[in-house]
Amino acid sequence: MLSAFRFRSHKSVMAAIFATCIAGTPIYASEMENLHLLIPGGAGGGWDNTARGIGEALQKSGLVQTVSYENQSGGGGGKAIAHLIETAAQNQDTLMVNSTPIVIRSLSKVFPQSFRDLTPVAATVGDYGAFVVKKDSPYTSFTQVVEDYRKDPASVKVAGGSARGSMDHLVAAMAFKAAGGDARQVRYVAYDAGGKAMAGLLSGEAQVLSTGFSEALALADAGEIRILAMTGEERNAAAPDVPTLKELGYNATFVNWRGLFGAPGLPEEKKQAFIATLEKMYSTPEWETVRSRNGWSELFRPGDEFNSFLEKQEQEVGELMRELGFLR
Repeated sequence: MLSAFRFRSHKSVMAAIFATCIAGTPIYASEMENLHLLIPGGAGGGWDNTARGIGEALQKSGLVQTVSYENQSGGGGGKAIAHLIETAAQNQDTLMVNSTPIVIRSLSKVFPQSFRDLTPVAATVGDYGAFVVKKDSPYTSFTQVVEDYRKDPASVKVAGGSARGSMDHLVAAMAFKAAGGDARQVRYVAYDAGGKAMAGLLSGEAQVLSTGFSEALALADAGEIRILAMTGEERNAAAPDVPTLKELGYNATFVNWRGLFGAPGLPEEKKQAFIATLEKMYSTPEWETVRSRNGWSELFRPGDEFNSFLEKQEQEVGELMRELGFLR
């Protein structure tokens, strides 16, 4: 472990403390020399934002000296997973960001691997689902969308930045089911990226967009859309005017965890060192800046707790996918 994690010398620490006192900002002892973050999707997506936000907090707080990033798109995330497995021996300082789709896409056989083929290190944050409309939409509340769906499910097209049976689709199905509709009748319009789904919404190809809450916040800030509802247990401080589904009378909640995985066979002491560094990150002001900017909730589940969490979600998501006819 000492060969992989370089601790500052006494002289270096004293110099850093002196410089920090002059600057008037807090200091944290650097625990890790290098961290490489593998991102299984393109720039600007949820995985990319999560990896770069965590990397920003770790590096600016001084917990990690150098953070590097690698975007490796393809196969719904499967390309990056396969790469991490195939190059495990050379990637002991690498963590791959992932989220609920690793469970969904494994169940639906988009790729042959699952979280069991990696080393689950920790769930780090939770992001919620959100339903948005373009700024000039006649819909001003999610209740109005539900009313039209109950009358004629085909009249409400729901866009999402992923394939049928994926997370955006499942969250929409869950919401309309909770509202008394038939989840199987959701008219889901699949796009192969969030940006394309947004374009579909703005062009009128769909009336509603099912997306992540943090992505919706960025779109709302740009003035392009309005957020009608989100899937948290309670309203989020980043958008206090947006109601939850439960608040509207629909008993449905959903949190898309985002977490970090190491290569298969990662030594236990290395995994524990990663966990310890991530846990310290949560108490830094640099992390609070990143977290609040994205509207994330903290969802720290390390090691074995993370693995148990994944097994439970696999069972729950599998049941919903079977109900919708995506699994036998």
